[in-house]
Amino acid sequence: MNRIFKKTYLLVSGLAASFVAQTALAQDKMPSYPLITHNTYFSIWSNTDKLNESTTKHWTGKDQSLLGLIKVDGNYYRFLGASAVNYKTILAATDEKSYTSQYQAETTPAEGWEKPGFNDQAWKSGAAPFGDERASKGTDWRGKDIWVRRKFNVAELPKGRLMLKIYHDDEAEVYLNGQQIATEGGANGDFETVALSASAKSNLKVGENVLAIHCKNTGGGSFVDAGLAEEVLSKDDEAVKLADQTSVKVTATQTVYNFKAGEVNLKLTFTSPLVMSDLKLLTTPVSYITYQLKSIDGKAHDVQIYQGISTNLAVNTPSQEVTASKYSQNGLKLLKAGTVEQPVLQKKGDNVRIDWGYVYVASSTAGAKQYITPEGDAVSSFLGAQTGEATATGKQFMLSTVLPFGKVTAAPVSKFISVGYDDIYAIQYFKNNLKPWWRNTPGATIEGVLSDATKTYAKVMGTCAKTDAQIWGDAVKAGGEKYAKLCVMAYRQSIAAHHVVKSPEGELLFLSKENFSNGSINTVDITYPSAPMYLIYNPDLLKGMMNGIFYFSESGKWNKPYSSHDLGTYPLANGQTYGEDMPVEESGNMIILNAALAKVEGNANYAKKHWKTLTIWTEYLAKSGFDPGSQLCTDDFAGHLAHNANLSVKAIVAIDAYGELAGMMGDAATAKKYKAMAKDMAKKWQEKADAGDHYGLVFDSKDTWSQKYNMVWDKVLGLKLFPQKVYDKELKFYLAHENEFGLPLDSRKTYTKSDWILWTAAMADNKADFSALVAPVYKFATETSSRVPLSDWHETTNGKMVGFQARSVIGGYYMKTLRDKLAAK
Repeated sequence: MNRIFKKTYLLVSGLAASFVAQTALAQDKMPSYPLITHNTYFSIWSNTDKLNESTTKHWTGKDQSLLGLIKVDGNYYRFLGASAVNYKTILAATDEKSYTSQYQAETTPAEGWEKPGFNDQAWKSGAAPFGDERASKGTDWRGKDIWVRRKFNVAELPKGRLMLKIYHDDEAEVYLNGQQIATEGGANGDFETVALSASAKSNLKVGENVLAIHCKNTGGGSFVDAGLAEEVLSKDDEAVKLADQTSVKVTATQTVYNFKAGEVNLKLTFTSPLVMSDLKLLTTPVSYITYQLKSIDGKAHDVQIYQGISTNLAVNTPSQEVTASKYSQNGLKLLKAGTVEQPVLQKKGDNVRIDWGYVYVASSTAGAKQYITPEGDAVSSFLGAQTGEATATGKQFMLSTVLPFGKVTAAPVSKFISVGYDDIYAIQYFKNNLKPWWRNTPGATIEGVLSDATKTYAKVMGTCAKTDAQIWGDAVKAGGEKYAKLCVMAYRQSIAAHHVVKSPEGELLFLSKENFSNGSINTVDITYPSAPMYLIYNPDLLKGMMNGIFYFSESGKWNKPYSSHDLGTYPLANGQTYGEDMPVEESGNMIILNAALAKVEGNANYAKKHWKTLTIWTEYLAKSGFDPGSQLCTDDFAGHLAHNANLSVKAIVAIDAYGELAGMMGDAATAKKYKAMAKDMAKKWQEKADAGDHYGLVFDSKDTWSQKYNMVWDKVLGLKLFPQKVYDKELKFYLAHENEFGLPLDSRKTYTKSDWILWTAAMADNKADFSALVAPVYKFATETSSRVPLSDWHETTNGKMVGFQARSVIGGYYMKTLRDKLAAK
């Protein structure tokens, strides 16, 4: 790097380092650490406290390896990720090769069905896999039980561990030559590799073998497929030591690790520039990995850095064939990889990764080497100073970059690489394939984007440092350091669960995915809890979450008198696919968020554009919202509930919020009508929900209770619907019913939703009550044994996730910050 560029970078990095030191932002522990986070497909995390303890993963848990090695004076250390474990196929599953098996469905077979000598001639023969629509190339099975027998031959027994590769929905019992070798509960949603015991391995023999499976469908989908493999460990690891990780700090846009490797310190920084106030920067699909080195003992040391990026970033499953190449353009050295097939927007669903478009690795460092190698050979390529290949076609490659640092002394020296993704088309929106936002710029290319990212590196790092300081400062002021740390944890996760595109009408669309929930796109009750963070830092992004829902209704594609639940299944936004409506829930959400937007912007212009639709939804709430019938709310995992007092609060607040909007637009008569209606409902609510020392989960029930988190908007919007005594009573009750890891959602279960706890806490008017509700959530976030991107649904007794991960809803953690910001206005 030239002297001016280097000087600017050191100044910027010094600012960021000073900021981190001053705020003591060290995260003692996160469930998972964000590394590269842009959207729901381009999202890589580390699920261990030490970065070199495990392979990095996509938020779904699938391996997407980032491998980092450092050579110091001839000695090798690993600081990032783990070396790839190779698997040698013994018996292929259908993700590698088609096959047929004998099977019997629904009727329990005779005793001994799992044994080699069993006569299965009366069984049917069918192509695998067996299941629902996911088994489109196999055999249809949608019943309760299926038994499968598969014969195969082995020429040589494996030397490494025997592994079961299985995809099951739901429970599966697996037998090898008559002996049970595995019991798998529930549904795993995709192929999973399970290590088998030595005794299980001993059942395998040279010659003919039988793999037998009983799969039980306990409800919902049905699917089974399995195979066997041998684990092949790399001998190269013996020559590589682990670098000593000395610290990790996380800010809103950066994750910073420090390592000791021999007599050299390595500061490793992952930067995803998700700056909400800068739409161009926010939508640029490029992250930086920065390596800053300095000598510990003051002597000069010879240093090289190896950075590997797996081509698994560009596949849905590792069995997909990819093509990779290296080339130069715009002064950059580039590596590129993507699937051979390129099935653009052909897959939808929850536990799915992108398998179209291309991942890129860019370097402008003089003397840097780039090459392509099989993922299993990545370590040996660096140890042997190999140059690898310039092009490759096959499966599971590593895109390798070697950065020369020469002699490293006590003066810090830095270099960086850029990692980008071009998904070409990002979303299908009512049958229109939409490009990612950055591609709407005339002449835009990913090479141009990577070139700009390289040229503006120092400026971007400075912008990120300022953003980090703002996020931290706002949150500390609103709720203290534990609260601020929760907000920092939420920042990148929430943003990266969306994608930004432009609608055919020219509107911004900021479309969420219900990660590990059901895979819906642009779900209204995902937008609702996410909203506080966006209301504070870029209200246009909230509009981007609502624009598609309004279009769905106003285009005539959705003609019900209440809001839809979603726009489809990600990434296909062609209309609602969720099986049941949530009329009060979603209508109330949309109306309240419009009022919050007007409060933030100081005008009701956005609501005015959609006034007819908002009026229809409000009329529905006026008729059906006060005492809702048996319908779902956002807490649909808890089941249907009639007379839901918290859902009633939402309807009441929404009706009053509609009156507020009418008043802002100068319609005094409408404002008076609906505000009077809401105030009357609020009085009746206090009578029907009263349960003595608290208010019930449902009306007229004194032995139930629930968090009334929807009531927070009464405070945030300054509506004054409910008297202070209501809040005092509820908060006192909540504080008496907390568990170690938080306040339960309601009296039915001990699990909770952390976003709703933060909303409940934001209703408190004193710091002590707020902190008392927040502290157990912080304890969960820093002590949970569930090592996935932060779950918003966890058990309050043991701190384990119940379900959901990596969802955008934790943007709701910012509710207290929002309340304070609006109060200050």
